[in-house]
Amino acid sequence: MTTPSPELARGPYKEGFHDDLKTIHSVPKGLSHSVVDYMCDVKGEPAWMREFRHRSLDIFLKTELPAWLPGLRDLDYDAITYYLSPVNKSSRKWEDVPEEIRRTYDKLGIAKEEQKLLGGLGAQIDSEMAYHNIQDSLSKKGVVFLSCDEGMKQYPEIFREHFATAIPPEDNKFAALNSAFWSGGSFVYIPKGVKCDIPLSVYFRINAEQFGQFERTLIIVEDDAFCHYVEGCSAPVYTTHSLHAAVVEIFVKNRARCRYTTIQNWSTDVYNLVTKRAMVSSKGVMEWVDGNLGSKRTVKYPSCYLIGEGAHGEVLSLASADKGMWQDAGAKMVFMAPNCTARINSKSISGHGGRASYRGLVQVRGEAPNCRVQVNCDALILDSNSRSDTYPVMEIDGELVTVEHEASVSSVSDEQLFYLTSRGIKKEDAISMIVNGFIEPIVKELPMEFAVEINRLINLQMEGSVG
Repeated sequence: MTTPSPELARGPYKEGFHDDLKTIHSVPKGLSHSVVDYMCDVKGEPAWMREFRHRSLDIFLKTELPAWLPGLRDLDYDAITYYLSPVNKSSRKWEDVPEEIRRTYDKLGIAKEEQKLLGGLGAQIDSEMAYHNIQDSLSKKGVVFLSCDEGMKQYPEIFREHFATAIPPEDNKFAALNSAFWSGGSFVYIPKGVKCDIPLSVYFRINAEQFGQFERTLIIVEDDAFCHYVEGCSAPVYTTHSLHAAVVEIFVKNRARCRYTTIQNWSTDVYNLVTKRAMVSSKGVMEWVDGNLGSKRTVKYPSCYLIGEGAHGEVLSLASADKGMWQDAGAKMVFMAPNCTARINSKSISGHGGRASYRGLVQVRGEAPNCRVQVNCDALILDSNSRSDTYPVMEIDGELVTVEHEASVSSVSDEQLFYLTSRGIKKEDAISMIVNGFIEPIVKELPMEFAVEINRLINLQMEGSVG
């Protein structure tokens, strides 16, 4: 049975449906150490992970929210369900996934035929992966693409060597929350010299009400290797709040390259609080392509720690804030070695009273001379009720460092609209043309199917924004 959902101000949200799925594993609402023990028992985890989870929960409970991070004070952690699963285990064959879950993904457009375009495909619903598979051609090269739970079991040494070393639970309050209740996500290992040119893709779906999804993604790209990882997200529309607090850790080894593409399209009742960090070794390249189009509140700053000489980091970020949304997105670049380079290109759109913020950090440490970074922040405000803010922080301790920062705020002007409408273009189409031109530098970096979808979503949000 599918429950219809109301339309959002940003236009019809086709992902906002809710399916009645049979629950196999669940816990009572609220934070507790008993929930941690239940998860460890159900998952059959080793003793070190149980201890890690309990320690992380203690850290979360004693850690305060930063004073600069408003908009989260009304989040009731005891109203959230921290573990719930409609599946016992992940399937490698689509036909083995329960029929009602396959129907959910069919409605989302994650059809079986799309798997032919991907090197691997994963599908997580609520707390667990329902499906995870990889093409034989990549598997034969040694590429590993598993749920994070299975990665811990099948590759324990590699997993433990890297897990929670880039983002320990002490890093921030929501990293600690994820560390306590993490479930699902992806474990990706690309062997030395292997080029995984076909994207590995995962779709994360929240289905339950007042639910917390805490996937954990761990990607290791060995020397001279390449990986492109793509993720999408959505959730039903409810009158209550849900929570998404993911952690992504990436290790880009010497001369390796990784691209991580995200299009998060949450419903406006989801708090989206994500920590993403890549450790980039000598002459390695890390590219974050980050799209944020939904949620009640987003807090996300993909980061690169350039730990090897000549490393390069990029963040291409797009945030679109519609009615009731506050997108606090940005990027962090930390230079820890000589001769490193980085680029941040951030664009935001605010309409229908939405608020978009760029919050960025550029830190060049004393042991990192001769580095260069370029930061561009552009905001487009579509009406007088909307807002855009920029909070750049730059800490430069290294020598011979070049830092470029450029920021702009613009609106859809009457002159632009007059120019286009006087040539026979409808006003709505003129607004779309202006907005699509504004976001084009980000969209052109997306895979084709994501580029088409992001333009569709932006156009829905822009309806009625001007005039």
